Amino acid sequence: TLTLAGSACDLVSAAYASTKQSHPYIQSMCDAAEKGVKSMSGAPASCVQPLLTSLEPHVAAASEYVSKGLGKLGEKLPLLQKPVDQIISDTKELVAARVADAKDVVSS
Repeated sequence: TLTLAGSACDLVSAAYASTKQSHPYIQSMCDAAEKGVKSMSGAPASCVQPLLTSLEPHVAAASEYVSKGLGKLGEKLPLLQKPVDQIISDTKELVAARVADAKDVVSS
């Protein structure tokens, strides 16, 4: 639910995709790494399921705890509710305003 985190993930994903398209050597390395991850994640369900079943209550409790913590963090830091592009834009405007104020002080 944190817009900043989602926005940052989108930017990283777009940069990854763009880099893969722009550089054939990097693309082949990334494709190989992706295939390796996919093959490891395809472990037989019969082997993994008992572990997942035993961990499920713990994961659910941790997820709820983290969710509440992120909610409180979002309340205390409204910046986390803004996308990266807006934060950059707001920062540029703030810096430009401060520079203009400094120029006014120096000129007067």
